[in-house]
Amino acid sequence: MSEYARPMPETATPDESSRLRRYSYLGPAGTFTEAALKQVPEAQGQEWVPVTNIGEALNDVVTGFSDAAMIAIENSVDGGVTVAQDALATIPGLQIVGEYLVPVKFVLVAKPGTRIEDISVVSGHPVAYGQCRAWLDDQVPRHRHMPATSNVQAAADLFDPNKSIDAAIAPPGIEQHHDLEVIAEGIAENPDAVTRFVLVSRTTAVGEPTGADKTSLIVELPNDRAGALLELLEQFATRGVNLTLLASRPIGDRMGRYRFVIDAEGHLRDERVADALLGIKRFSPGVVFLGSYPRADRIEATTRDEHDNEAFRDARDWLRSLVSGQRER
Repeated sequence: MSEYARPMPETATPDESSRLRRYSYLGPAGTFTEAALKQVPEAQGQEWVPVTNIGEALNDVVTGFSDAAMIAIENSVDGGVTVAQDALATIPGLQIVGEYLVPVKFVLVAKPGTRIEDISVVSGHPVAYGQCRAWLDDQVPRHRHMPATSNVQAAADLFDPNKSIDAAIAPPGIEQHHDLEVIAEGIAENPDAVTRFVLVSRTTAVGEPTGADKTSLIVELPNDRAGALLELLEQFATRGVNLTLLASRPIGDRMGRYRFVIDAEGHLRDERVADALLGIKRFSPGVVFLGSYPRADRIEATTRDEHDNEAFRDARDWLRSLVSGQRER
């Protein structure tokens, strides 16, 4: 258990409906993950538990300590957060119930009186460091990176006497929480960077479609052969399902074995998506359904007439009439 986590109560609350819901997130307070959690209406006024890493956040959900966890899953600059993707692929009983977008900006901070020429060791979360490395290479060419568990923790580590850190990559406003000076602003290479977060709960019933939804799953290829990936993608293409994310991750049991993290436009209750998932299930030896949920950007999927719900229903009715012998001549 981390220094942030609180022990489970010894006895359950008699009325579960009256207790506060508990949400785990990457802490301490002030992180981008907390900013994402602030976008969840039902989480406001509930109990928020800061933790030290994604694994701990998801473990809180699996064990029932928390009702849900907010985790980063993808960044517009660095791509997928692999530790989150691998955890969702291997930890059973989890489901994504929502996604949230947070603009990502960074400042370089240090203790008062620090000059930029005094900096040799810079603390920062690895993802943040990747987005700021170009600026640091230009302005602090001889620097060394010290990884931190979060961007807020990177700033707090400046006060740790056991860590020889000169400066930290942190979110704007961090100086309101710590006695630090902002040495430089806007140090990220891409000023329009956005991080996508997902709210993860235990497996639950899939909600109703909104018309602007996303379905996430993880799929293994049946074997390593020419055309296997093409066959996987055809399950979506022939049904008019557009993919917004396709990323490969090693399974780890031997070389050449991969699973694919997939985000598809649409909802499980959409006929085209459901039909695609049936094809995927027949094709793949390992499919993990991660959830269907509203898109954060509220962009509706565009489909051709032959891929709308009614077209799939008509095709099934036609086939049923062939089997029953009651087809119209």
